[in-house]
Amino acid sequence: MIKNLFITSRRWQAVRKMAAYVAPYKGPLVFSLIALLLTAGITLSIGQGIRLLIDRGFATQSPALLTQYVLIFLLLVGLLALGTFTRYYWVTWLGERVIADIRRQVFAHLVELHPGFFEANRSLEIQSRLTADMTLLQSVVGSSVSVALRNLIMLAGGVIWLFITNAKLTAIVMLSIPLVIVPIMLFGRRVRALSRQSQDRVAAVGAYVGEVLGQIKTVQAYNHQATDKMRFDQHVEDAFAIARQRTLQRARLIGVVIVLVFGAIGMMLWVGGMDVIAGKISGGELAAFVFYSIIVGSAVGSISEVYGELQRAAGAAERTMELLEAPNQIRSPLHPQALPPVVGNIAFEQVCFAYPSRPEVWVTDHFSLSVRPGETLALVGPSGAGKSTLFDLMLRFFDVQSGCIRLEGVDIRQLDLVALRRCFALVSQHPALFHGTIGENLRYACPDASDAAVEAAAKAAFAHDFIQALPQGYQTRLGDAGLGLSGGQKQRLAIARAILADAPILLLDEATSALDAQSEYWVQQALARLSADRTTIVIAHRLSTVMSSDRIALLQHGRLQALGTHAELMATNELYARLAALQFHAS
Repeated sequence: MIKNLFITSRRWQAVRKMAAYVAPYKGPLVFSLIALLLTAGITLSIGQGIRLLIDRGFATQSPALLTQYVLIFLLLVGLLALGTFTRYYWVTWLGERVIADIRRQVFAHLVELHPGFFEANRSLEIQSRLTADMTLLQSVVGSSVSVALRNLIMLAGGVIWLFITNAKLTAIVMLSIPLVIVPIMLFGRRVRALSRQSQDRVAAVGAYVGEVLGQIKTVQAYNHQATDKMRFDQHVEDAFAIARQRTLQRARLIGVVIVLVFGAIGMMLWVGGMDVIAGKISGGELAAFVFYSIIVGSAVGSISEVYGELQRAAGAAERTMELLEAPNQIRSPLHPQALPPVVGNIAFEQVCFAYPSRPEVWVTDHFSLSVRPGETLALVGPSGAGKSTLFDLMLRFFDVQSGCIRLEGVDIRQLDLVALRRCFALVSQHPALFHGTIGENLRYACPDASDAAVEAAAKAAFAHDFIQALPQGYQTRLGDAGLGLSGGQKQRLAIARAILADAPILLLDEATSALDAQSEYWVQQALARLSADRTTIVIAHRLSTVMSSDRIALLQHGRLQALGTHAELMATNELYARLAALQFHAS
């Protein structure tokens, strides 16, 4: 019981926080409410128009009066149409505007979150929250809330007019209201629980689709389609099963409400009809009473239906607020220390680090190493030795558990993140290219770069010739992740992008691993010229690519095993000599 109350409180707290996004738009909100009150008032006035039409139009058999009341009725209809137009436009505008603001804030928060967050949370499921949940919230903010408010007004106004018209008949209708509230609360609690489960299942469906389609070549290469179809079917059926339960509960709720409300209206019609026959009330009064009864019954039925939508929206709001409230563990300090001129003086001091997903495994274990300004330092060692992790730590994608990393003598945790990362140009083992033109991809690190600078960087990376050979040259649009380019072409674009960044420190993670022998030679020459006045740290599995480095650091199990030139390590370190022998003999 306490747990359910906590969940409900947390969910509605999320709804209240989402409602705060409406506050800046007071003008459209006021227009919407005025139009809402106008349309509700006109609709309620139609009941009196019906009474007058019957009692003073039809009953008197006066063409003039009949014409007069029909014209009044048509005027009300025209005003109703105008009010409905105004309400629909501003409410829908408000929903779209608010959800656009929320989407922007969620995305802005997500792109600042530390990478460790995305280790624990599937990015494709987060993507689903940004689409499916936002669509649901837009529907509720831009429609359901308006419908609920309108029907609450209609319910209150209809009940008042019922009492004014005939108190005895109203008592019959009012008997059904307590009977309606009970099933709304009972079924609503079940709908709320099922709504969250349903949204989670839908998110799982979206995440699985993105994962499979993103790796479609691997899927087809291993003939995995049948298995993936079967797994996807299971995800879809799980989502359908929850949706079916939720729909069943809502359908039961609506059915019960209809029976209770309109059953009461039927009873009222019988009693009212008897009073008309006995001459106690007029036919117009009964018609107006029936109209208001239908208004009240429809309002209660609509509210019960919208209540289910609001429950789903509460679940979506909770999931959205979870993203917005996710803490960012990697932040700039409140008062960052000024960064001296960067020449590439980096020091690792007794660095210990374990990934959050594997806290018991030290990836770097009391690792110490100084990188000299302007040198080319190669990091080599078996897979899992911690080479790529050092890049992650230098860029503060993660923070060390103990020890520290210093840049120009300053602990990087004391530096502004933007200023720190501007010091590095990264070329990863698997180049990251984005949907867009080649020119846009090259400018990713330097959006204001001129065409001449982009072309110069491409030439330095020996990418210019193949770019020019493409149909639109630098305006050629790439598929997702550079689909359509060879591995070597992707790598050269990534190198050109790093060149264009013009950062004082280069981080090359197997930057030439995907190149053929000729391209590798020319890119190595370009990198050698580029590295002349920069500090370069290279991760390499092929020792042949780093033999000419100023120094080579050999890592194993997160520790520094040896440090020196290729010749020195060949002579003094057995592990390095063994790795070299395996590679050179293999080649």
